[in-house]
This record gives sequence, C-alpha cells and structure tokens, in this order.
Amino acid sequence: MVEITIRKRQREDAVITQRKFFKKTARGKVIKVIRERYLRDDVVCGIDGCRECYSTVGPLLPFNGALDHKLFPHGHFVLPDTNVFLAQMDLLESTLFTSPIILLQTVLEEVRHRSLPLYNRLKTLVKVDDKRTWIFYNEYRSETAVVREEDESPNDRNDRGIRKGTSWYNSHISVTRPTTRGQITPLPSVVLLTDDVANRLKAEKEGIPCLSVRKYVEGMPKASQLLDLLAATDSEALEPTVAAGGRGAIYEDYLPTGELAAGIKAGKLHQGHFNANQFNYLEGSVSVPAFEKRILLVGRENMNRSVDGDIVVVEVFDEKEWKAPADEVIDQEVTLKNDDVEDSDEEGDNNEAIVEERKALKTEEAARRAAEKQPTGRVVGIIKRNWRAYVCHIDSTSLTSSNATSLSQQTVFATPVSRLLPRIRMRTRQAPTLIGQKILVTIDKWDITSRYPEGHFVRALGKVESKEAEQESLLLEFDVPYRPFGKAILDCLPSEGEQWVVPPKSETSLEWRDREDLRDLNICSIDPPNCQDIDDALHARRLPNGNIEAGVHIADVSHFVLPDNPMDDEAASRGTTVYLVDKRIDMLPSLLGTNLCSLRPFVERLAFSVIWELSPGAEIVNVRFTKSVIASKFAFTYAEAQKRKDDLKLHDDLTESIRMLNTVAQKLKAGRMTAGALNLASPEVKIHLDSSESSDPIDVEQKEMLETNSLVEEFMLLANISVARKIQETFPQTAVLRRHLPPPSANFEKLQDILKKRKGLNLDVSSSGALAASLDKCLDPTEPAFNTLVRIMATRCMLSAEYFCSGSVSKETFGHYGLASPIYTHFTSPIRRYADVLAHRQLSAAISHTPLHASLHSKTHVERVLGVVNRRHRMAQMAGRASVEFYVGLALKARVEKSLKVHSGKVTEEAFVIRTFRNGLGVFVSKLGLEGLVTFKRETQFDAENYTFTIPVAETGDKDVTIAVFDKVVVSIDVEKDRNTQRGKVKMTLVSPIDSTAL
Repeated sequence: MVEITIRKRQREDAVITQRKFFKKTARGKVIKVIRERYLRDDVVCGIDGCRECYSTVGPLLPFNGALDHKLFPHGHFVLPDTNVFLAQMDLLESTLFTSPIILLQTVLEEVRHRSLPLYNRLKTLVKVDDKRTWIFYNEYRSETAVVREEDESPNDRNDRGIRKGTSWYNSHISVTRPTTRGQITPLPSVVLLTDDVANRLKAEKEGIPCLSVRKYVEGMPKASQLLDLLAATDSEALEPTVAAGGRGAIYEDYLPTGELAAGIKAGKLHQGHFNANQFNYLEGSVSVPAFEKRILLVGRENMNRSVDGDIVVVEVFDEKEWKAPADEVIDQEVTLKNDDVEDSDEEGDNNEAIVEERKALKTEEAARRAAEKQPTGRVVGIIKRNWRAYVCHIDSTSLTSSNATSLSQQTVFATPVSRLLPRIRMRTRQAPTLIGQKILVTIDKWDITSRYPEGHFVRALGKVESKEAEQESLLLEFDVPYRPFGKAILDCLPSEGEQWVVPPKSETSLEWRDREDLRDLNICSIDPPNCQDIDDALHARRLPNGNIEAGVHIADVSHFVLPDNPMDDEAASRGTTVYLVDKRIDMLPSLLGTNLCSLRPFVERLAFSVIWELSPGAEIVNVRFTKSVIASKFAFTYAEAQKRKDDLKLHDDLTESIRMLNTVAQKLKAGRMTAGALNLASPEVKIHLDSSESSDPIDVEQKEMLETNSLVEEFMLLANISVARKIQETFPQTAVLRRHLPPPSANFEKLQDILKKRKGLNLDVSSSGALAASLDKCLDPTEPAFNTLVRIMATRCMLSAEYFCSGSVSKETFGHYGLASPIYTHFTSPIRRYADVLAHRQLSAAISHTPLHASLHSKTHVERVLGVVNRRHRMAQMAGRASVEFYVGLALKARVEKSLKVHSGKVTEEAFVIRTFRNGLGVFVSKLGLEGLVTFKRETQFDAENYTFTIPVAETGDKDVTIAVFDKVVVSIDVEKDRNTQRGKVKMTLVSPIDSTAL
C-alpha cells in the first residue's frame, strides 16, 4: 500500500473545517461534539511525473494511465465509487484488469464501515505488485474535502465527495501537463466508475467523465472474459422481477430489519444459523436457544432462499403444524436433473422438476413419524449472508444444444462441490471451454422470483480430478488462506535466517534474560512420522524426595512472533496450520515452523516450559512456568518411543524417562476417567503414498494407536489445564480459554432409542461421568468393534469445542465437558495454532517475563480474534477430512484396479449399519474409517420405529431379508465420479446378506 508523505507546515497555515453533531451518552444526556480537520494543499495525486505533486513515494500511477481502452485513446485512470468495490471485487482483483486505480480515502473508509471482509480484500489488492493503485486522501486536501450539509444523508455526502475528487483530478491533470509550442497535448481522463444511476446523472451534469462498470468493461481488451466476472446486480438481473407472462414471486419477501429486531426481542421470532440437510436438499434446520430441538424447515418456500451458514430469522409455526424430519434420501441432482436453466423459474404443472420435487415432498410427508415431531417453521429474514466464492463445475446438460460449442453469452447451471448448496445460475461466454473444469463461482443475489441464486464466474481452477485442481479446490471450498507469505511478513523473520542460533549464555543476552538453562535434561519429542513442526518435548526424572519431576517444553513462538506486526496479523488471519494428506498450509513461515521454533533434536532451542512436581500417585505437588533453553536429545516417532519403552534390555536415562512419563500418564488418565472424562472415538486412517515423485496413494488402512500416543496426550492436557488456571487467575477478563459445552440431551435421543431397541442398552446422558460409565457398558460379546462404533456415534452427538474470552461468559460455562475439566486452554501447539500464541503471551506476562500487549487487555479485541480463529479451526478440520476422503478414494481406486487385474473381482469389506432410510442404508467400514450410503431403487419395507429395512420375498426369490442398525454386513467398494464434486467417490453396494445390485 502506498502511504502519502506530507510536508510539515505551520498549524495556522492549514485550512480548518469543523463538523458539529450531537451525541447521546450512555446515561441519556445529549452533548455537542465538534470535530476539526486540518486541510492542506500538498496531498499528492500519485501520478508519476506530475509537476505539482512531486513524490518520492512509489510505486506511482503511470503518467498517461492506461492506453488500451476503446473510449479513451489518450489514456485514462479509473476512480471507482464504494459500491463498485463492494459488488465487483472479483473484477478488480483479476489479473486481466490492468487499469490504474485511484482509491479515495472516502471510499476506503466507507468500504471498511460496510464490509470488513471486503475491506481486507481491498487492502490486499492495494499491496499487489502488478496492480497500480493509489490511495488519495481526499478528506485532507483543501480542494477535495467536503463538509456534510444540513439535511444531507451520509451516503449523499460521500457521493458528492467522490464526484468532487474525480472533478479535481481532471482539473489537476489539465493544469499540470506541459504544452508543446503553444499546442495542448491530449490529456488522459479520470473516469468515475459507478452503477448508481442517480450519481451518474449528477456526474454527467457536472461534466465529469463517468461510466457504469459494464459499459467500461465492454471497451477493455479481453472484454468477453472480464464481463463474466461482473456480479449480477439489481439493475442488471438475469430475469425481470415479474416476467412478461406475469410470473410472480416464488418466495416470500423478507420482513423489514426493524420488524425482525422487534420480533426477536419479543420472543416471537428466533435467530440462528441455517443448516442444510446433506441427505435431503428439501429440508434444513436452525438451532435457537428457545427450543431444545432444532427448528425444522420443510420445502424450498420455508427455507426461503437460505444458504448453508447464513444467520437467519425464523418464525415457528403453531405446535399442531410441527413435523418430524424425513427419513428418505432426496438428491437434488436426481430430482432436478431435467430442470431447464432458462425455464427454471416457471411454476406449475408443466415444470417437470417442480412436479418431481412436490412428489418427493408428498411422499416423505406421509411417512413422517408423529413420535419425533420437532418445532417447524419458516425463514422470514436474513441477518447475515454466508455467501462467498464456491467451487463448482458447469452442468453440461444445462448448455443448450445450439450453444454447446458457441462462445456467445448463455445462462448455465453451476453445481457446487458441496451438497449443502443450491445450484447457481450463471451467465457466461466461456461455457463450452469450462466444461470438465473446476471453477470458482460467487453468489450475487437471490430474487423472490428465482428458484435458484444468481452468480458470476470468478476463475477456472483446472481439470477435474487433476491433483493440482483438486488440492486448490479443497482449500477454496473451505476458505483456507494459502497465498505465499508476502515480503512484509518475511521481513519480520530474524535477519540471520537459517543461521540463527541461540546465543552463548550471558547476562547481556536478551534471549537468556530470565530463562532457565535446561539443556542438560533428558528431553525428547514424540510425534507422528516425518513431523517437521515439532511443538512439544517432554522429560521426567526422579527427585531426591521420591517424587517425580515432569516437564512439558513448548516451542517459544512468541519470542519470534511479536504483537501487531505483519507476521502476527497474518498468523491471526490464518488462525491455524491446515494439514492435508500430502500438503501442509502453514500458519507461520517455514523458517520458524520447521526450523527456528521447531524443537529439533541435538540443537538448542528457546522454549516455554511447564514443570510439575508429582507424587508417586501422580498428584500435583506444585507447578512452575518458565521461559527456558533446551536441547532435545532425540526425536521419536510414536512407534519408536513405544519400542524403546518396551525393550526390557534398555535402561539408559532417556528410556527410563519415557517409562516414567508413561507410568504417570496412565495414572493421570485414570484420574480423568474417574472424574467423568469421556473416552470417545473418531475414525482415523493412514494413507500410504507412492515413494516416487508422483506421491500417488496406493493403499489405506486404519491408524494404529499406541500407548505413547496416550502418553503425549495426557501431558499436553495437563499442561493446557495448568496454563489455563494461571492465565485466568492473572487476567480474569481477557484470558484465552477453550470450552466444550454439555450437549443438549435431545442430541442423544435417537442414539438412546436405537441402543434400547436394537441392543437393550441404556445410555445415561445426565452428566459426562454418567455418559462415560454407560458407554463402557455398551458391549456386544460377539463383536469387539461394537463399543468403538457406539463411541463414534456418540461423538457425533456432541457440540464442538470453541475458544472464548474469559470475561465474555459466566464462569459456570468455562468447563470442558469431554475432558471433565473446569477450565482449559490451548498452549501446547503455538507453531500451528494462533490461540496458543495468545496464551503464551498471557502466560509470559503472568510470570512477569514480558509485559502484556495492550490488545490482550481488550476484551473486544480478544473476542474478535477468537471469532476468526474458531472459524478457521472448523474450516481446517473440514478441509483435512475432505482431503482424506479424496485420497482414500484414490487409494481404493488403485486397490480396486489391482484387484480386478489380479483376482477379476471387486474389493469387499465388512461394515456396520449405522443408519436406515426409507430407500437406503448408511454403513460404516471401521477398517477404513469410511462411511458410505447404499441405496435401493425398488420397493422395500421400512420400519422407522425399529430402525429396520426389509427386502420382501418377491424380490429375493427366497425369503424376506431384514437388516437393522448395528447389523454387520459385507459391502462391495468401487470408486466412481461424484456428480457434485466431480472427483472420485467411494460407491458401496451390499453383497451380504443380499446383493443390492440385483435390486
């Protein structure tokens, strides 16, 4: 970003403007406020070679601007108004948009006020090297500053200021250009870009060059590609509000903002996040505090243009209209396969897609269970849209036959990768060339007359199923920041680079100030194979009094990442490192993450240590926190540490340390379990990659968990709990903590019912301890894997853990339900989690090592940062799971191909039934940690009350076959291209007790 250098001048030389306004205080008193601005005439224009505004600050705008526009052969600059940045950022960010941009201070501040995400994108745009953008501080230049007039709205004042800034630039250029022998050289123009018709008319009346964005783009080189990037606006909709034939609204209008706020306050309306149903696109739900069960939304009309993740306002119907969720799989790609993109707004019996949709709704309505009714309602307003760029592919069937190869503009369906999203209608000139590619599409609007949202093309990602395109699409799909670290960020790294070392110990060394020298301790790290970003290391030794000293030593990232600099801002924005199967998107530059901060063996490293004195029974005698210098003696994998611990021939100090740590860890875990901690489960698999450069997956297997996994986990938990107590005692209002709220008992109702009816087992969810005890009793003597399966299903009933600021919630809600701990934080992984960096800074201040930065004294600031971190953490988890799913698909495809080649047969695996639908089964293959759906096309008998699915004798030719939840079945595994993701997806068919392919 270019900063403006202003020469110092006497205060009395500046033009002073005053703005008076009245403000009401918290106690209701009205006071008069006067704000003064000191205006100057030396705020530079930013045009290279300007005789009046010489500046050494660069890069400057080119002397004649851009010379490649049809309407401006003598050169031009563009000056967009606020709404252009709010609506057309994808266009301005495109590498094809090369026009030099003048960004007024008025516009910059208005964007910041209207949309923080777009403001952040705008700040990034200004910094891009190949973009030519100049920020002009028009509010401080005497000729361009405006004062709000009486009865003038803020928007009108800003529009007037933007027009005045454009007019000044054109006048300024005309008086600062040289003349050649009395002849006036043709001058470049400064063009106001605005889609506000009223603003354009005023500008034209004032003689200011101005154009709509579309009109301007039409005159640019590569206009056909740039026009695809334009967002659909109300003035340029794909369809009129009411069609020529008189077609009216499909959806209800949203209630006015004031009415929504009043309804929420009165308890008549309810606010919450809209969640789409992954199995049934005609259903959604909203969780609100007033109801224990989610509010069910049935049908498109009641979901009223909501998109997954939107914050919506719902009206709950009368209790007699409440319904139960459907128990049928309804796929929009199947139901709407014949929907015509040009006629998709048409209602009535002639629309085949709508007929199918209504038929599906009618069928499931008749089958809903009265016993499972829950609050039902409709969306009446949107508080905040979750719209962003989505990964899609063009539905080839939506291209008209006459335009299948034409590059003329046409409307097509863009199908999102996520099944939670609706299809998007998109206007493009590139449809034939984009078939078979992953593309990025942004939703712009969703009118009440349109069955689908409207959007625009952003860019192509590459061919579907190519590893590069799939990797990038995963990152974009889950909004993972993956841009390379910029120069300003890299400039924050130590100047010595990889040559940086801990300096020799001395009283004058800043690194050694108030640090303990722990280099002689037998410290080691235990991590997964090939771990490079080693956050933590451990040690244990026997004390003379018979007690045990145990220490957790964490990379001292906060020594290198200082508050409020570009690297800290970037880490806060990224929130976490994202781990994909064959790639890692780092939160911090690799110099820190995999080198200077990483607790590598045999080198000295700065650490933050938590050291306990423990009794032989693992009770804490005392704990201390200290900055330290360590030298790890070895970096073990879990398997290597396990082998060393189990080798009875080894009695060296390092091995004895591991054994001591393991003994203590077992007692710590036993204590947690006694206190009511949950031992839950989640499927984890290990993917084997080809050792060649291709890194193609060749096989997949269940990940083995060892004693040493638990050893590390227990000490990390203990460190996090100990640090949480310390920082909360010291900073009771702003401590960075993590909590796991107790799940509503309604979340477990279905699992409880299934266990009772299918296995005669009771699941007590009155407390975490009661749940833990009853999970231990969920056993099937004939099936050892049954208990793990129940724990996986119980995990899915839980709420997600979240970071929070201690002063923002009541102390009674601090607890971590799953760990049965009254307080908890994250301290042990600062290389890969930003919340841990904040906890390090607070702990450092708590032990008087480093003063706490002012931002961490602000509850508002901590809340805002943790809001971003929570979202990034959730998205990173989903990206990681999606990456595993993609590579599992590739690995199984390789296994299937090998099996067909060698055995001429398909791959089969045992699976458990975990869910029953009217037309299918949900199954879980525990060996692969893989969940799948087996669907049936023919008539079956479904007993929803008892979770059974029966294939009649007429179909089997023998006798009725009944399958129930928890039954073990055998499935055949194949890999086919998924219609949504356009990448390989595991397809399962039932082999035993019946071959579903025959049905």
